[in-house]
Amino acid sequence: MRRARSRGGKSAPPPFFRLVYRLVRRVPRGKLVTYGQVAAILGQPRGARAVGTALAALRPPLLHLVPWQRVINAAGRCSHRNGLSAAEQRDLLEREGVRFDRSGRVDLRRARWKGPRREWVTSLRHVL
Repeated sequence: MRRARSRGGKSAPPPFFRLVYRLVRRVPRGKLVTYGQVAAILGQPRGARAVGTALAALRPPLLHLVPWQRVINAAGRCSHRNGLSAAEQRDLLEREGVRFDRSGRVDLRRARWKGPRREWVTSLRHVL
């Protein structure tokens, strides 16, 4: 995947990564989405791994703007991510009021974000 050059000689994230970041920034505090859910909303239903790759590529200043911790796996568990442990992710989520059971799972029926408005999703898909 080629990266476009931005000002200052640094490379800009690929378009799909930018869409992932825009979507994840909309997830409200205390709510969660799965990697597969993000991919499906973006019109890429088999793109869960690509979503994970996009989040793993986060670097400052985006790392501090995109609430990556709100994206978990389909089993309702936190995942290890590029130098950040699942325990760190869980800690950040617990600070937002997300509850975990004894086995480290979140009840996705209660904590899952329903997603953005349909109009927003439709316009976002046209970018792809």
